[in-house]
Amino acid sequence: MIKKLLIANRGEIALRILRACREMGIKTVAVHSTADRDLKHVRLADESVCIGPASSTDSYLNIPAIISAAEVTDADAIHPGYGFLSENADFAERVESSGFVFVGPRAKTIRLMGDKISAKEAMLKTNVPCVPGSEGAIPEDPAEALAMGDRIGYPVIIKATGGGGGRGMRVVHKREALIDSIILTKSEARGAFGNDVVYMEKYLQAPRHIEFQVLADSFGNAIHLCERDCSMQRRHQKVVEEAPAPGITPEQRNRMGAILTKACSEIGYRGAGTFEFLYENGEFYFIEMNTRLQVEHPVTEMITGVDLVKQQLLIASGEKLMIKQEDIVPKGHAIECRINAEDPNTFMPSPGKIERFHQPGGLGVRVDSHVYGGYTVPPYYDSMIGKLIVHGEDRAGAIARMEGALEEMVIEGIKTNIDLQRRIITDPAFIKGGADIHYLEKKLGIQS
Repeated sequence: MIKKLLIANRGEIALRILRACREMGIKTVAVHSTADRDLKHVRLADESVCIGPASSTDSYLNIPAIISAAEVTDADAIHPGYGFLSENADFAERVESSGFVFVGPRAKTIRLMGDKISAKEAMLKTNVPCVPGSEGAIPEDPAEALAMGDRIGYPVIIKATGGGGGRGMRVVHKREALIDSIILTKSEARGAFGNDVVYMEKYLQAPRHIEFQVLADSFGNAIHLCERDCSMQRRHQKVVEEAPAPGITPEQRNRMGAILTKACSEIGYRGAGTFEFLYENGEFYFIEMNTRLQVEHPVTEMITGVDLVKQQLLIASGEKLMIKQEDIVPKGHAIECRINAEDPNTFMPSPGKIERFHQPGGLGVRVDSHVYGGYTVPPYYDSMIGKLIVHGEDRAGAIARMEGALEEMVIEGIKTNIDLQRRIITDPAFIKGGADIHYLEKKLGIQS
């Protein structure tokens, strides 16, 4: 069993991991930048180590500094959280070659699923449904690329194999624009990811974003923990997530779950992971796998009663999954609203000192946040400062509970997106359920 864990992250996810460790009797090491000395988890950890200046490049992305911190504190494992180095195969490899346990998949699996082309090839081999498109990289010959576009049918989307988070993609509606779009996307991908390989897929007009949570151990055992709907998005960034997904039947859930757990076994997956799909006209189309814990993992925990962080730590410690698929029976409905320090109209980040902070409470209300009254939100990192999660007996009950919780939440001194979340939760299309991934941007008048 892991005895001492270094948490290679910051903010609410670092605090979330620390709390799981406390319950399991695992000692914790918090690493932090000079800007994060006052973070809540830094104060609560058994030990803390400053690993560099405010810039994430010099701190949270500094692999030698993190490894050195693990060495000097005699930690025996490292949890990457999400973001930063969580899906960096070189980091996972370096952690394990240095004698530490990496709480996550093996490096080769991260590489396999981190490259969009190799991930799609692996999924096709395991019968996971994929979006129609190129089997690999787009050919260099313009004539061949045009023929491919004609075969797939317009509109198509050009994607960078190393892309993510909404970057490295371009929608092409007409044949005449294809070649220029490929050239532009390759150029952007080269600058952003150091990899200019791009591929082509059919662009689905009005899909939903549905994802499945999985857990797999080192012995070939895998389970799924139902699905989440993450269709409320702004520029490919999730804003509201819920579980289970409205309109997905138990038969669809069981069918896809069986395919995905089989895929986990066939690719040798280990740990927590998420298969992400576009869903349209009753069909699922694989887009990517996130080989880490997701921001929205709490909604899955709320409907299944399974602590995903604890399961990560048990699997990393070499334990077999003790949860069987028949144990996973979703109960009620859960919704998560991401709370960001940003202007609700322009979406510009709003760092600064929080003068007043009051979090909501009551039955079925959970707040995952690292902030407090008097805390200063730094300008160097992601603008998310917390997550408000509610659980209800059914979806209508969860929506009503979230509406009340948002009304009760108070953050003063900086701008936040709480008002935007209120608008979403009371929006007729959200209340009905099943809105597509473009709905929020259209509502807000945002150009993708």
